[in-house]
Amino acid sequence: MEKDFLRKLGLKAKNPGTWTGQNALKGSARSLQSHSPVDGVLVGSVTITTAEQYEQVIAAAQEAFRYWREVPAPKRGEIVRQFGDILRQYKDPLGRLVSYEMGKSLQEGWGEVQEMIDICDFAVGLSRQLYGLTMHSERPRHRMYEQWHPLGPVGIITAFNFPVAVWSWNACIAWVCGDVCIWKPSEKTPLCSIACQYLFQKVLRANNLPEGISCIINGDYRVGEFMTKDHRVPLISATGSTRMGRIVGRTVAERLGRSLLELGGNNAIIVTPSADLKVVLIGAVFGAVGTAGQRCTTTRRLIVHESVYDTVKETLARAYAQLRIGNPLDPNNHVGPLIDRQAVENYLNALEEIKKAGGKMVVEGGVLTGPGYESGCYVKPCIAEVENHWDIVQRETFAPILYLIKYRTLEEAIALQNGVPQGLSSAIMTNDLREAETFLSVAGSDCGIANVNIGTSGAEIGGAFGGEKETGGGRESGSDAWKAYMRRQTNTINYSDSVPLAQGIKFDL
Repeated sequence: MEKDFLRKLGLKAKNPGTWTGQNALKGSARSLQSHSPVDGVLVGSVTITTAEQYEQVIAAAQEAFRYWREVPAPKRGEIVRQFGDILRQYKDPLGRLVSYEMGKSLQEGWGEVQEMIDICDFAVGLSRQLYGLTMHSERPRHRMYEQWHPLGPVGIITAFNFPVAVWSWNACIAWVCGDVCIWKPSEKTPLCSIACQYLFQKVLRANNLPEGISCIINGDYRVGEFMTKDHRVPLISATGSTRMGRIVGRTVAERLGRSLLELGGNNAIIVTPSADLKVVLIGAVFGAVGTAGQRCTTTRRLIVHESVYDTVKETLARAYAQLRIGNPLDPNNHVGPLIDRQAVENYLNALEEIKKAGGKMVVEGGVLTGPGYESGCYVKPCIAEVENHWDIVQRETFAPILYLIKYRTLEEAIALQNGVPQGLSSAIMTNDLREAETFLSVAGSDCGIANVNIGTSGAEIGGAFGGEKETGGGRESGSDAWKAYMRRQTNTINYSDSVPLAQGIKFDL
């Protein structure tokens, strides 16, 4: 069944249900099917990249890089600016495709495309700010400075939950840095990559630029391995599970390449006695059920002071009773489906493990059935009272399961917050300045993101995004994250008529 937004995005069927997205990739005998978790319908299929086709892609990327690196950075920024304009034109259909293929709410689908537009704007400004430093030399009539050069083809591996935004975080920054990009999207959301490729290629064609500046390869982890094992791809930026990140990091390290890893989270909000409960409610509920709990920044643990614990629990239970679960293209619904039935099975296994460990369900979970739920991917967001040290709580379950944990002192709350292997996002709800500053201090949150009076989810592109510990340590998007996509070079220029050596070393001939 072809949706109108697919047609608007240029995804026209060559054969029923089959689309191609890059001229370099033709003739593959195998295809990857994409079924929407919204209704189970086959959205379409894309060709799976073969090893031979990958060689075509890498050759196109290398050739494009030799041209693109010589283009002045502000001119590269102009191309990204034009891409941002194209995204503005196609925000509605692309947002609908994200919502339909992935299952997130339409508001979140539009928001993801807006995030792409925002990173384009950021990258355009960055194209005039790729600064190096100057240093004073210890030698007379010498000048020292550093400059930054592009790396080459950058490999981007993205997850299904943000099928377009995370690619743009990497690609737009890499492009203004002078790199070219090869994108391996999730095999669960391949059509989103085809759509983005189609839109960016429109910009490249309009400017008579090589199509190899932006390449896609589609398939499962075996296609990703083409890049992770390839010394011709100096940087791999990978977003996904910690398990995947360990494999990618090890593989890239073995060839002494660079990896930028943005992996799992197990994010907590600390709720203090002084917290504004209206703020708590909005931050916690959206953080826990947004994208059906399938964000790396999803709020998974709510660490609540004993004096307000019962009030918070009752308020959350009432709010969960008002959640509308259904087709995410209907703007009246809050929560859409999980990505597929394997995710539903993981959700059910987690609920069983919670109960076996002694957890008490505040809001019961379960799978939804009946009209509108035929895909089998719709589940109930649920809340459970647990202990932080339980194995199931220590792991990330990509589903709308919120854990309630009680605390007495702020020091205990921070220890609970930090007492998991992951270190992505964190938050504290408080109107006490001392509590807020303690949470943000060196003795506070150990996460890459620490917020006050907002939830764990919904980062802006201006700040560097990423986390510590098993989250991988990488940083994407804003701030100085651009440096990951470039190589630093230190230069010394001698404009004297002698050759003095550093450290006063004498070497006379």
